[in-house]
Amino acid sequence: MDIATIIGLILGFGAVIGGQVLEGGHLNAILQPTAALIVLGGTIGATCVSFPLNHIIQALKETRKTLFPTHASHEAIIKDMIGYAAKARKNGLISLEQESQTIKDSFTKKGVTLVVDGIDPQKLRETMEIELNAFEEHNKISAEVFEAAGGFAPTIGIIGAVLGLIHVMSNLSDASKLGEGIAVAFVATIYGLMTANIICIPFSTKLKQRMKGEILLKEMVIEGLIAIQNGENPHFIEQRLRSYLQESSAPEKKDKKDIKGK
Repeated sequence: MDIATIIGLILGFGAVIGGQVLEGGHLNAILQPTAALIVLGGTIGATCVSFPLNHIIQALKETRKTLFPTHASHEAIIKDMIGYAAKARKNGLISLEQESQTIKDSFTKKGVTLVVDGIDPQKLRETMEIELNAFEEHNKISAEVFEAAGGFAPTIGIIGAVLGLIHVMSNLSDASKLGEGIAVAFVATIYGLMTANIICIPFSTKLKQRMKGEILLKEMVIEGLIAIQNGENPHFIEQRLRSYLQESSAPEKKDKKDIKGK
């Protein structure tokens, strides 16, 4: 589990609630079901208008990635590629056919199968990069859904605040409740900003980071398989793949085209 996501959510909501309490306010003042209905319902509605239903469902399913990172690791990829390379150099590429039957990752399995089939290294790269691009296009949808929802939420919050003010202004006869009514009206704005800046936009950013990590792993697989296809030394393959670890920890990642050109 990604503890950073849990800590972030707790700190985000805790700071708002804690600030309200420290200022002497009551929690009831910011617990308004009507405001929540307007903001959440309006945001979901606007998002559904913007995206097909299957994209919305996909985004909801992908939220698990914000809490649970992918199980694959750089070291596991390197270990597998070295093992495949050693076996291929000893027994030939055809010996990897049996290995491909036990590979769980569909991307790696397809690549190993192409290697066994003796496909040209350039064709192998092109085929696997097409697969990688399709993976990226599919997975970035979830981040786009949450990013769009983060843009809608504050505006819907303002709509909720305006509706609240309309209700207040229609009951000006009771001046004693005027201040309280205005305060309640602005709760919708708070809900909109919190929904956008604590949930939707951070979730979008987290999903983008997860996707970048998965893409890097797949790029390592492509590079490793091409090296195996070319009959390169396992030790050399290991050193090349470890350069990806240095790159992933660098402050700024190189452009993906530069990576593919290595």
